[in-house]
Amino acid sequence: MMIYRTTGGGEQVESKYQEVLDRWPVPAERVLLPTSEGETFVLVFGKADAPPLVALHGSGANATNWLANAVEMAEHHRVYAVDVIGEPGLSAPNRPPLDSEAYARWLDDVLTGLGLKNPVPVMGMSLGGWFAIDYASRRPERVSRLALLTPAGVGRRPRGLLLKLVAMSLAGERGLRKSVKTAMGGEVDPKVVDAVVLIFKHFKPRMRIPTFSDEVLRRLTMPVDVIVGEHDPMLDSADTARRFQEVLPHASVHVVDAGHDLSAHVPASIGFTASGT
Repeated sequence: MMIYRTTGGGEQVESKYQEVLDRWPVPAERVLLPTSEGETFVLVFGKADAPPLVALHGSGANATNWLANAVEMAEHHRVYAVDVIGEPGLSAPNRPPLDSEAYARWLDDVLTGLGLKNPVPVMGMSLGGWFAIDYASRRPERVSRLALLTPAGVGRRPRGLLLKLVAMSLAGERGLRKSVKTAMGGEVDPKVVDAVVLIFKHFKPRMRIPTFSDEVLRRLTMPVDVIVGEHDPMLDSADTARRFQEVLPHASVHVVDAGHDLSAHVPASIGFTASGT
């Protein structure tokens, strides 16, 4: 499956990613696991005896999604930053249907390959939040806690946003830069914008993400922490918060003064106890 517009473009994205990995701010292991959907890359960092944390990045991203918080995350957790298949990381480009068991089976293989036999906390941002919800709803016995930052698949997407972003991205690099800033919302580090622009200049993202039913959300019986940005232009945060509060009363829901990029709120989302519960 071709997830990049050109082979050369994909090579540029991968090269830049490798440069970032070479400068990772804490010691890290690079693990490549065989799975039912092809090889999966996992960046592992933090003390070996610390509580585990599985981290799933957003659309058009990879383990660098956690770069700004790597030092703090490593102080409290053994972090397993998984490159989601079909995204611009170092995992296989496979994209099985989202409304299937395929991603749950894939994550089964990942957790088993990492030796994570007990239930583990899972953190997901944006599309990573979708994968976290999907997995926890299908495998509740394997997830001890969910931390969801602006998760996809719960609240509505603003009408016309997709067409607007496509039109802006077709207006050359300047338009793409503007669309990235619009999508992320709020003040964004220029270096982050540069990295995202490079990816979306070459990467073909998933365009349609299924919305979870109330029945699926009610399967999330483990503790659930949700953080959404009040000014998120990509998702209706108020609708996301409302659905969690109505359908999942035990969920802890926080609406913060931010856009879609919630990197600054990662530390708050992983405030687990030493036992990881």
